Amino acid sequence: MFRRTFWFTAGAAAGVWATTKVNRKLKQLTPESLAAQAADKAIEAGHKLKDFALDVREGMVRREAELGGALGLEAPVDPDLPVQRHFAVEAAEPPANTHTYRKLPYNSNNRNEDH
Repeated sequence: MFRRTFWFTAGAAAGVWATTKVNRKLKQLTPESLAAQAADKAIEAGHKLKDFALDVREGMVRREAELGGALGLEAPVDPDLPVQRHFAVEAAEPPANTHTYRKLPYNSNNRNEDH
């Protein structure tokens, strides 16, 4: 009699456990739950990407300071003076017709340049 009661109780407990496990998994697979999980993963990925970008920027600033120190570009700057800009290509006077586009001061034979 006790063996039957034991096995009946064990079977009922296993059934309750399995039913609970299946219901929990079904709730995780509903469209609303999947959308919430996807949103959470997207937010987490965005935070990781932002952290990566900040780390890259910090490394760039550090390396720029190292290069500036190595090249002797760390001269004191008067804060009242405007920042001097250096242009790689000196621009000519703007044309009278504002609808024309400026071109670089060299001719290239690269056929893929215009594409």
